Amino acid sequence: MRIRKLSCLKFTILTGFAIFIVINIKSVGEDEQNLQAEEEHPENGKRNIANLRTKDTDILESVPVQSSQSKEKPDPAESEAADSLAGERINELPNPLSSREDSQVNQSQDKQKSQLSLKDILEKLKEANKAQIIHNESLFGPITNDTIVIVVQVHDRIKYLRHLIKSLSLAAGIDQTLLIFSHDVWDEQLNNLVRSIDFAQVLQIFYPFSLQTHTNTFPGESSRDCPRDAKVHRVISSKCTNSAWPDIHGHYREAKFTQTKHHWWWKANQVFHNLQALKDFQGYFLFLEEDHYASEDFLHVLKLMINEKNNFGSQVDILCLGTYLRKFNFRANSKQTRGDPIMPSRERQRHERRLNAIQDVEKSSPGISRQLLWVSEILSSVLNVFNKDLYLWPGGPRYSKRQKAEVSEWISSKHNMGMAFTRTEWNKMVACSSSFCKYDDYNWDWSLQHVSLNCMKEKLQVMMMKGPRVFHIGECGVHHKKSDCDSNLVMDKVKNILKTANTFLFPAKLSVGRMGLKKKVKLKKGNGGWGDKRDHDMCRNMTSVG
Repeated sequence: MRIRKLSCLKFTILTGFAIFIVINIKSVGEDEQNLQAEEEHPENGKRNIANLRTKDTDILESVPVQSSQSKEKPDPAESEAADSLAGERINELPNPLSSREDSQVNQSQDKQKSQLSLKDILEKLKEANKAQIIHNESLFGPITNDTIVIVVQVHDRIKYLRHLIKSLSLAAGIDQTLLIFSHDVWDEQLNNLVRSIDFAQVLQIFYPFSLQTHTNTFPGESSRDCPRDAKVHRVISSKCTNSAWPDIHGHYREAKFTQTKHHWWWKANQVFHNLQALKDFQGYFLFLEEDHYASEDFLHVLKLMINEKNNFGSQVDILCLGTYLRKFNFRANSKQTRGDPIMPSRERQRHERRLNAIQDVEKSSPGISRQLLWVSEILSSVLNVFNKDLYLWPGGPRYSKRQKAEVSEWISSKHNMGMAFTRTEWNKMVACSSSFCKYDDYNWDWSLQHVSLNCMKEKLQVMMMKGPRVFHIGECGVHHKKSDCDSNLVMDKVKNILKTANTFLFPAKLSVGRMGLKKKVKLKKGNGGWGDKRDHDMCRNMTSVG
């Protein structure tokens, strides 16, 4: 009798959804003309950050939220006046046609420059790094080995930073952390935002070799530096300072790209070796960036991971709370889904039947097929709730009451977000400082991959959550060159994920398994941008010996 009632309940729910679909399918079809072709993976060193701007094929579009795009947009000049730290704006977003250097010279910073000279800024940086003042220490201190030290790398995107800080403020246990913000721009708006934090201990540090403070000299760009695309054979006889040091692709350095790797290395050395409050600290450091967003249970999950790591011992080096959300295409992922070991065989069969039905319909009516893709994902989501596991899409984030994590070899493109490790793991990395500093790649994560594969005795191992707790919302940044980026759209999608997975947050336990790699990890040819000997020397000179 109970089984019959449950079957009737399922039948009623599915019938209701079918009626809803029939009513709305016409309006869904009108969006067909706006569908975009599948994007190719970025090349030449651009991070493989997936474009989350999916249409009907994305299950998250079916979760009802009030989109920021549906609101009447104010005048960009008015709405972004307070936040405009990224230069010229187009539709409230950074102008991708402007260089990173141009983006830093905006009205907000021009006003500051009129008030603060370069000498004044350098003096303030020096004073702040020397004083190492921890705000709110009397409220939430002292720091113990159980404290989680969260290190945030900040450039100048205050809009993203506000989202991150908001997410941190909502996290359970945030009052037991130390937040360290590492800046490469001195800006009073950014400083005031960080200093307004009242829910945890806060410390600011400032990268002292930034483009802001070295506008016409190394590590900034000098008029005597060789142009990026200058031909090597033509500049050898010229007076270019770095004519003898092109990168592996034959290009010369661009300061706007080298800064991120320098800043990351300086920041890590600073927090592990040069902060008085942490000189005896043996706990965990969690590394985030200004364009990340955290779930409210990220600290709870991190502590579960720490407990599980103790069971694995030396087999795990890095704990990873985040991963990139790839654009889901039903057909493109069909082969991967059929071979997905975590999807039950019965569910795979249902998935294949849905896929085959959609492909048959598409042959006769391409427009309807897109609508069926959307319908299929709604039904799949409902059924997964009954099955106690939530797949947001096949191969995507997976949430469950007993949350799952996997242990595997660390891969820079998959495991570089929300990384947590201790001084023990850092000592392994810093021991390979020469390998890190000389590797011809302007990305710190690709350089760390090189270190893992070519310098360390044992390759770095990672434990990663199948259901991510840290998300990347920085659709508009240094690696995004298109004019259609929309930070609000990405932010909405992340909130939709967390809203849909709300009942699966704060799991009581983790289920951890080791995932074997399908093929051996090989580091491809470096992305370049790091051939200049001056960058190598500066990186090594910033290395501290703890």
